[in-house]
Amino acid sequence: MRLLAVVTGASTGIGYELAKLCAQNGFDLVVAADEPEIHDAADTFRALGAHVEAVQADLATLDGVDTLYATIQAQGRPVDALFANAGRGLGKGFLDQNFIKAKRVIDTNVTGTVYLIHRVGRDMRALNSGRILITGSIAGFIPGSYQAVYNASKAFLDNFAYALRNELEGTGVTVSCLMPGPTDTDFFRRAELLDTEVGTAKKDDPAKVARDGFDALMKGEADVVSGWKNKLQATLANIMPAGMLADQHRGMAAPGTAHKH
Repeated sequence: MRLLAVVTGASTGIGYELAKLCAQNGFDLVVAADEPEIHDAADTFRALGAHVEAVQADLATLDGVDTLYATIQAQGRPVDALFANAGRGLGKGFLDQNFIKAKRVIDTNVTGTVYLIHRVGRDMRALNSGRILITGSIAGFIPGSYQAVYNASKAFLDNFAYALRNELEGTGVTVSCLMPGPTDTDFFRRAELLDTEVGTAKKDDPAKVARDGFDALMKGEADVVSGWKNKLQATLANIMPAGMLADQHRGMAAPGTAHKH
């Protein structure tokens, strides 16, 4: 009997690579994203031998999460692994952002993610079995000048993952947190960061980041920072003053910094 995995944000990037790994490692899938490309992605996962249900839903809304959860329930079997990966970014100074877009970052990264984990996590706890991987970020360690809402949302997720893991000690449910650095995905275009240093710099391979996350989930590890440069940055973030970190981030994410390359 194949296991069941749920992957959000699975149409592109890290989520796509996570779902592919699941399909290659004996999982059937329920995959979700807020764009029609999720159906093309599902065909790729089916070709790898998995039974796949694809859900196009807006996971920034409670209704969208409920739609996904109803599809999960319709499978008639427990979720063995939840990859809470859907995320959204937004560049530029906070006061210059469109607030509706800024709110959408919070609703996607925080509200939708914790609501899905609340629903699926309760089912896992009732069965004393399950694995959850939350895609946080090393951005959560750094005050994100010119990505203020995004970095704060990832700080929330990093923190939340450790707390939930602790609460679930003694059950058969594990929570792991994947903390990538800048990764070569569509994120930077969508977040309007292509005119910045971080938007144009060399980035990590999403397949490698996904493999690190998948392995951490399967081993039940607390966290994994993907990439040695990011490990170094995470270590420095613990000892550098917040003001200095914010200034450093400004140099990477302020509009107009792309010309440094």
